[in-house]
Amino acid sequence: MSDKSQNPPSEGAVHRDQDGPVLRLTIDRPARRNALTPAMATELIDALTTAATDESLRVVHIRGAGADFCAGVDWVATNNDGRRPRTGDLVRRIPHTANRLIELVHTIHLPVVCTVRGWAAGMGCNLALAADFTVAARDAMFWEPFLSRGFSPDTGSTWLLPRLVGLARAKRMLLLGEKVGGSEAAGWGLIHEAVDPGDLDRHSAELVNRLAAAPTVALGLSKQAVHDNLDASLSQALTHELLTLELACRTADFKEGLAAFRERRDPEFRGR
Repeated sequence: MSDKSQNPPSEGAVHRDQDGPVLRLTIDRPARRNALTPAMATELIDALTTAATDESLRVVHIRGAGADFCAGVDWVATNNDGRRPRTGDLVRRIPHTANRLIELVHTIHLPVVCTVRGWAAGMGCNLALAADFTVAARDAMFWEPFLSRGFSPDTGSTWLLPRLVGLARAKRMLLLGEKVGGSEAAGWGLIHEAVDPGDLDRHSAELVNRLAAAPTVALGLSKQAVHDNLDASLSQALTHELLTLELACRTADFKEGLAAFRERRDPEFRGR
């Protein structure tokens, strides 16, 4: 399946391509380092919302066209009518656009992989951090430039960063605006892996294919449990694990996993 937007290149687009169980979303606005317009953010939200209930899908792969992943939100495009926004405009609008996108990536039961080359800045950085696995080129750059622009962080950065890299490093990125290269990001545990630029597509493809062959229902339940249990007590986490285990044990993939173990072979999970 391929869904190509017909928007002019200057306005950008999000291309949807389904390859079997893999949904690939390509942010395509390279002339602006793939900075998102409101329309592009809506396209991503629509694609993820649809993917969440599409039983043919088993993994989502997000990438940028050209030399960069995503340079955040294009504020020029957001306010291109020249009028001063009404009071409360951000409070009304952002929960249904940028914030909704981060929530969907974080909560969808499908695993989400981001491939990052070049810049991942602002919301682009947070989109990569919200993914389950981000594979980056060693020379990629992660940057939270909010304070250097005179405003406070948004799109989940103050929630994501301390959980991923701890308070001290989160403050270095958010309060001091320090840029973090791909290799350092992997060393911090900010992302899954950093590789040589020439190997980026191959490593991403291997990871996507591995996830596409996983027991999809159990994987989604495990993702939810890991996230929910970050703020839970041990007792609450154990109870949550029992509930997800009960559901996972009712799947066809669970039966296949047991059969493969008994027969001493690799399982062939179907995502059911």
